[in-house]
Amino acid sequence: MWIQILQDGLFAAIAAIGFAAISRPPKRAYLYCAIIAAVGHASRYMLMSQELAGMHIIPATICASFIIGMLDVFLSPVVHAPAETCLFPALLPMIPGIYAYKAFGGLAMCILCDQPSAFQNSLFLFAHNALTCGTVLLVMVIGATIPIFIFKKVSFQATR
Repeated sequence: MWIQILQDGLFAAIAAIGFAAISRPPKRAYLYCAIIAAVGHASRYMLMSQELAGMHIIPATICASFIIGMLDVFLSPVVHAPAETCLFPALLPMIPGIYAYKAFGGLAMCILCDQPSAFQNSLFLFAHNALTCGTVLLVMVIGATIPIFIFKKVSFQATR
């Protein structure tokens, strides 16, 4: 199980480096983006793991994004960059792409259905996956920004 947690963190770190490269942060920020993403994504993986906590994706995501926010606030002065420099690339690997994909598939099946029972099933799949995806995105933003507001002095000292 620990190997799976390390793999999850490693792949999140690689994705965060790729997402960070798009916004071209200072070179010293790449390592911190990778570390923050790896810790955050691995913590969500552990919280969702049936062997450890067995949480649903929504509470696990808010906890993991809060961890990402806390790490980001306290590491941004080390990077000498605004907190958002590492925050956004670290959060992007946690976007629930499978739920968005399934929501789009459910919507397409709704449009193509001609049977009422099949339409109801497709509508349920669309609504469930779209609401889960949207809620996960919302709690990601909330969980990651709470530390920035709590530790406002620390998070904005990197920009001075």
